[in-house]
Amino acid sequence: MSLTLILIRHAKSDWTDPGQPDHARPLAPRGRRDAPRMGAWLAQGGHLPELVLCSDAARTRETLQLMQPEWPTTPEIRHAPALYAAPPRKLRGALEGMGARSIALVAHNPGIGQLAADLAAEAPAHPRFADYPTCAVTVLKFEAEDWSSISKGRVAAFAIPADL
Repeated sequence: MSLTLILIRHAKSDWTDPGQPDHARPLAPRGRRDAPRMGAWLAQGGHLPELVLCSDAARTRETLQLMQPEWPTTPEIRHAPALYAAPPRKLRGALEGMGARSIALVAHNPGIGQLAADLAAEAPAHPRFADYPTCAVTVLKFEAEDWSSISKGRVAAFAIPADL
């Protein structure tokens, strides 16, 4: 069985209020421009999730909210506090037991970028893959029966807003 994992780092956040709690930080104007463009890129490539697991931070929720109108289908969405600033093992653990064959994770660096690097059988030939900038998206394909048995996957697509 083929499984698809879409790893999305939140779009550029707003740092104009340095006293604002990190969890409540919204998107910057650039982030609000980039998220819909990356959502459209996913749709154009046919990379659409059945299920989205999203950190409950303001900037991840807003990123998803801006991407979703670009998708022709509406996925199930679950906001998970455990995904906020989660390390790769916790992000990966969130997939286990999920029945959807196509899942998007919307989360934060360094965890989401490290997970992309850990799961890619071969890193894409892109100079920004290693630092996984804001609104970076990796689409990974796995030949596996379920999420608990995934190991290394094929990178089907990778892009950052500057590519579009």
